[in-house]
Amino acid sequence: MGARTRIKGLAKLLPEWTWNYTKRRPITTYNPTRETTARHVVVEPVYTMFRYSAGQLEERHVSFTEACDRSTQSDTITWLNVDGLNKGEVEKLCACYNIHPLTVEDILSIGQRAKMEESPEIIFCLLPMLYYNDGTGQIETEQVSIILGKNFVISFQEDPQRDVFDPVRDRLRSAQPKLRARQADYLCYSLIDIIVDSYFGIIDKINERIERLEDALLLQKENTALARISILRREIMVMRRSIAPVRELVNAFIRSDSDLLEERHEKYYKDVYDHIVQATEYVENHRDMLMNLQDLSMSQINLRMNEIMKVFTLLATLMAPATVIGGIFGMNFDIIPLAHHAMGFYATVAIMLAVPLLMLIWFKRKGWF
Repeated sequence: MGARTRIKGLAKLLPEWTWNYTKRRPITTYNPTRETTARHVVVEPVYTMFRYSAGQLEERHVSFTEACDRSTQSDTITWLNVDGLNKGEVEKLCACYNIHPLTVEDILSIGQRAKMEESPEIIFCLLPMLYYNDGTGQIETEQVSIILGKNFVISFQEDPQRDVFDPVRDRLRSAQPKLRARQADYLCYSLIDIIVDSYFGIIDKINERIERLEDALLLQKENTALARISILRREIMVMRRSIAPVRELVNAFIRSDSDLLEERHEKYYKDVYDHIVQATEYVENHRDMLMNLQDLSMSQINLRMNEIMKVFTLLATLMAPATVIGGIFGMNFDIIPLAHHAMGFYATVAIMLAVPLLMLIWFKRKGWF
């Protein structure tokens, strides 16, 4: 019951985003010494093939056997998208394309740092695809692996239910001349570019949350700021850890001398590089903003505590004369001034009230409250 109560209490911290404790991610997502279920889980992959040239397009779902068929025409480009990682089928498919076993292991080992590797026959890269969950307020990651070869591109995704590649598919279907008339490396660029561009939508979502939290803090209407800041910092840490290495990946494409990359496409990768640099700067800015908000929240907490302590100190100071006077007149002596006077009690009470009142006026003139 204690854990359930704490979870319900945490959910109240985010009224507009329901916090789902069961989907909380671990800080470290990849450990090569740990056998994860992701490498061995049996799923039913979905194979989608686009085969195109400047004047024609063939789009269809294919079987595993057809996906392994490399009898493609030299004047067409093939894009094979694999949704779902089945260990056995991924290994067999990669064997058909003469892909090194270490590359296969990278494809199956999810949660890795973005990177790019090249060999004479292929260029391999993997990078994170990010999604913003409006229900939980969390950033969810999916590893995408892309293999660029001569006249073909193969992309591997973990989740068969979603991706951000629909704009690329639409451009192929609409006979977009720049995409349909160019080589496979331009398709590879298009996939990386659409993934990088999708980061900005998530950055905007996080930015809205930070701005709302900042407004609430400035208006002093937020009582759970530190908890919300901690949750946001965790999401920004996920973004920073995912996005930052993509910068090195894109830079590796720019510096590469591989024959699979046309020189005229270098400027497009430089454009992606500019985007990822900008996205990284936004994430760093958000991180700094949260640090500033945390400092602001702590300052407000200390300020409120100081105000409370000032009130308590003022009350204790004002009550001190009455305590002293009451103590003096309460001593067990036979002769005490006004002890037997008819107005002695009233005079003593008047003094007890007058002294704090005069002190209060003096404090006010000094500007102490």
